[in-house]
Amino acid sequence: MDTLTMDLADPRKGVLVGRKSPYPAEFRNDAVALYRAAGGKRTYAAVAADVGVTGETLRSWVRQADEHAGRDHGREGQAAQSRDEELARLRAENGRLRKADKEWKLEREILRRAAAYFAKEMK
Repeated sequence: MDTLTMDLADPRKGVLVGRKSPYPAEFRNDAVALYRAAGGKRTYAAVAADVGVTGETLRSWVRQADEHAGRDHGREGQAAQSRDEELARLRAENGRLRKADKEWKLEREILRRAAAYFAKEMK
């Protein structure tokens, strides 16, 4: 579609308006995540004030993120599988880290007792 023509069903579709956003994509995604993390307890304006943009800008970013997520539903089966694999990997890593933490606590306790023993002998 030529960027100068307009789709009557969705006037925004295929039309390039304005300029490139001065905010990096990562910043916009973080702002959207911050708004969503509030779980509806905070307004667009309140979250936007925290990140230094207008409420309308944040609302636009949230709407764009929702539209983008809607387009990605075609890959949902693949995404679910990759989420399951990621969850399994994270659980395995969590178990490994818990085991290492127990070992480090045991080593620290042994060293603490050894230091106390040798400190007592020095007196």
